[in-house]
Amino acid sequence: MDQTTPRSNTLANGAPESGRGGATAIAPSPARACELTVIVPTFNECDNVVPLVERLAKALAGLNWRVIFVDDDSPDGTAAAVNAVAARDARVQCLHRLRRRGLAGAVVEGVMAASSPYIAVIDGDMQHDETLLPAMLETLRSGQAELVIGSRYLDAKGLQTGLSRVRLAGSRLATWMARRVLKAEVSDPVSGFFMIRRDAFEAAAPRLSIEGFKILFDIIASQPTPLRITEIPYAFAERTSGESKLDRRVVIEYLGLILAKVTYNRVSVRALMFGLVGASGLVIHLTVLRVVLGMGAGFALAQSIAAVTAMTSNFAINNAVTYRDRRLTGAALIAGYLRFCALCSIGLIANVAVAELVHRHTPLWWLAGVSGALFGALWNYVSTSLAVW
Repeated sequence: MDQTTPRSNTLANGAPESGRGGATAIAPSPARACELTVIVPTFNECDNVVPLVERLAKALAGLNWRVIFVDDDSPDGTAAAVNAVAARDARVQCLHRLRRRGLAGAVVEGVMAASSPYIAVIDGDMQHDETLLPAMLETLRSGQAELVIGSRYLDAKGLQTGLSRVRLAGSRLATWMARRVLKAEVSDPVSGFFMIRRDAFEAAAPRLSIEGFKILFDIIASQPTPLRITEIPYAFAERTSGESKLDRRVVIEYLGLILAKVTYNRVSVRALMFGLVGASGLVIHLTVLRVVLGMGAGFALAQSIAAVTAMTSNFAINNAVTYRDRRLTGAALIAGYLRFCALCSIGLIANVAVAELVHRHTPLWWLAGVSGALFGALWNYVSTSLAVW
């Protein structure tokens, strides 16, 4: 029987030959595949872009790496600065997010845009020690760990610089709270400087919150099985440019994230913030009611003024804080306000109806009141989330 030489799947010029159905096999690239991607979430870090890339290039010399700056539409031109560097350095990429804010969401999007087996996260303010990245990578390569954390608490000098007294106290409190919730023994579970295997990140990704700033805590808490974790000490450096992103909203989001993990994600961060805003609205309502009554107005008029004032306050705060990533402006702001008032009015009617129904079956007036308030709050949250923001 005649024997024929098997036909090669590759053409003479090196291009892959079409397979069945016209599909084309993909030949491996002659260049080395990227092994490490560094994710840098940024907001108003324009002056730090070039120095950070230079530091990364020096620290990662000899490695095949890339860096993705995930910018939340910084008004100072951070995205333009990154693109200017990317035009002459193929290792640099800008992921420009529009109408979205938050470090956690930026990190998630950056990681999902990467293809390397190892992912590092580092701040754009250059307060982290990029010279530790090769050691972190080697730890993951060796299989000793799936997550390596740059810890500020393993060295006495770790937090001697870089944080004010107030921020230092807040960091220690946040760390203490996180360690109470996590089952892993980690000294710095809210660190913003870490490296992780991509498959370990993807295992937690469906359960990660895209709100807030403490992404590392969320990654550890959301793992289906505990990770093997190693920590490396480093000293937190002074900020050279830009300003801290820490504000009251970040604190509230972190508390919400803690609550979400304690309740196994049954209570979302946004729902908690909406509830806190509603509580502030109650205080405003009672304050305005008392003031207007003191001016001699009738109760019906005073109650109406107080209700409108409280709803207006709730809408303004929710638009600016709770739904900052979906903030309404211009004509949409006016339309959203009218829908918000209409829906919350329905919530008020439902509140009274439920409270009265419960009160018929129990002499506990406070239980009836709480039941009505919770039902009204749930209606307000769900309906305004869908119809307003």
